[in-house]
Amino acid sequence: MSKIPVGLQLYTLREETKQDFIGTLKKVAALGYQAVEFAGYGGIEAKEMRKVLDDLGLQAISSHVGIDALNGELEQQIVYSQEIGASYIVCPWLPGEKLKEPQAFDAYCATFRTAGEACNAAGLTFAYHNHAFEFEKVDGQFLLDKLYASVSSDLMKAELDLYWVQKGGLNPRDYLLSLKGRAPLVHVKDMTGDESGTFAEVGHGIIDFASIFNVAEEAGVRCYIVEQDQCQRSPLESVQMSIEHLKSIGIA
Repeated sequence: MSKIPVGLQLYTLREETKQDFIGTLKKVAALGYQAVEFAGYGGIEAKEMRKVLDDLGLQAISSHVGIDALNGELEQQIVYSQEIGASYIVCPWLPGEKLKEPQAFDAYCATFRTAGEACNAAGLTFAYHNHAFEFEKVDGQFLLDKLYASVSSDLMKAELDLYWVQKGGLNPRDYLLSLKGRAPLVHVKDMTGDESGTFAEVGHGIIDFASIFNVAEEAGVRCYIVEQDQCQRSPLESVQMSIEHLKSIGIA
């Protein structure tokens, strides 16, 4: 099994980056993460961000860019991503209720096709990040499957969030394999075993990551991205626990 790099979605450390963005990046690198996924840039210019990343040996793998920004400032987002050396632009979320409305659904798909074409032309790749609500069925089909059937794979890839797949009632390994070749990025986050089924540090929950990691290369995964939406302890401690577990099993 070849080494797939491990990154961190910086949304996990959103409070820390508000206080000291660059200092937080230094801590992330020191923990052993190889890449970062952005959810905003803290007002830092792209050239400065690129220098900081290069100095720390961190790869900018991707950035989360919301639907409004995709519609209103796609060109600026692409230029920033190019300058920091990122490979992917990812839409992190869509409003679930609107996604069930045919007119809104078609509009989102049109935006995604435009974003995919623009990213391709710029040497980037566009992707969509799921939650659990996309596993609601409309006309007998999961909304997520409908989305991927409506925008061609050459224009939109999947950033598959394994926690939300599990939360949606599916087997993350099997669903990843169903997207073989289309899911270059996966969000690695664990789930507690209690009734809440809330977020847990990787390796400290119930998701069978061993089975997922065993098929990740076959599925075409290019980067694991640790994310924890909410933490029961210091977020820095949580991301440290996650990377230490991944190191202990030879993934990081």
